[in-house]
Amino acid sequence: MNGWAVVAAGGVVIGYAMLSRRLSTTVLSGPLVFMLVGVAIGPLGLDLLDRAKDPEVTRTLLESALVLLLFADAAGIRARDLRREEFLPLRLLAVGLPATMALGWLAAWPLLPGLGVWELALAAIILAPTDAALGQQAFSNTRVPPLVRGGLTVESGLNDGLALPFFVLALAAAGEGHGYPGVVETFLRALLLSGAIGIAAGWAGASLLRWSLARGWSSSDWRQFLVLAVPAVTYALCLMGEGSGFIGSWAAGLAFGVHLRRTPTGLGLRPQDSDPAQSTRFTERLGLLLSSLSFLVFGAVILGPTLQHLTWRMVVYALLSLTVLRMLPVALALIGTGLRATSVAYIGWFGPRGLASLVFGLLALEEHLPGGTLLSRVIAVTVSLSVILHGASAPFLGDRYGAWFTRTLRQEPNLRENALAHDHTPR
Repeated sequence: MNGWAVVAAGGVVIGYAMLSRRLSTTVLSGPLVFMLVGVAIGPLGLDLLDRAKDPEVTRTLLESALVLLLFADAAGIRARDLRREEFLPLRLLAVGLPATMALGWLAAWPLLPGLGVWELALAAIILAPTDAALGQQAFSNTRVPPLVRGGLTVESGLNDGLALPFFVLALAAAGEGHGYPGVVETFLRALLLSGAIGIAAGWAGASLLRWSLARGWSSSDWRQFLVLAVPAVTYALCLMGEGSGFIGSWAAGLAFGVHLRRTPTGLGLRPQDSDPAQSTRFTERLGLLLSSLSFLVFGAVILGPTLQHLTWRMVVYALLSLTVLRMLPVALALIGTGLRATSVAYIGWFGPRGLASLVFGLLALEEHLPGGTLLSRVIAVTVSLSVILHGASAPFLGDRYGAWFTRTLRQEPNLRENALAHDHTPR
């Protein structure tokens, strides 16, 4: 890699770290800053970073970031998060996510004529998962009711993992007949084998961690490294079995979180020792850093070249993906919940596309499918528009929606959106 590219990457990390709190209330979100710097140092700018020169850098960085975040997000999800006021996260995942995929598949037919049937399905599936990092102010704004914030957070933490099986099977179907494994073999290896490896690795990791903590043998620093090794080992084992390291890492996170929380009493452990959030803190922070750098590399080696081949069809599909193809399924999923139209629109709008879409798109491109290049470009345009639109609108719409909620609550104390106002259970 060009040494000046490393200097530029380090410089933007230092600069954003210095100004992160200040910028958190502006339209300059972290992903936007890193993406713009990436475009500036890519082939369209200073030409310091080029995927043709460093093909492994892009894949390694993006995949590492996604593996860590899949594991950390899954480990942090509790069954209680789905049970309490379950209509929101469960409806978004069980109804909204499949409907988004199906509607996106249909919309792609007239707009992306260069893609085959299964490549059209891939476009819809790849652009279905959401990324909370791109609209963080909208997800964390304390003026927004806890029900909405919690529902969006749980959805974002689980939908990329739930979309993985659809992606893997559609990718196998798209490549079948071109020398790639068929759907049945992919199902067995990528879903069943990888899922089993992930569950076993996550369960074993949590068991070893709590056994060590109960005896006071593990320091707080090395505890974090133990957890970091779990998704890394899981990913490697899945690849050795020719499965999916991403599905394995996600399953490992779920098993790790569930088993660690079920620590039996009488082991002498402190409450925080059974909290996956404490154990995965370093993994999550490292994933955040790698994710930010991924947007820089994305801007340089994927978005920059895509802008040279931009078409109106790509832009139209991208805009539809961020609006109609997300908001209609959300509205359908939330019928009968009692939420106001303002809340439904807010939830529907904040479905940003980010790292998972980038990695899935990169994997599809590297399969050398007939329409792989067009597919990659559509994904690049969609993610870049999401970075801009969701990042810029998050502070403004979060405050506006929070103000609406406060006004309405004064007149209607039993407002459905206020259902979790008195739930002080620690998260």
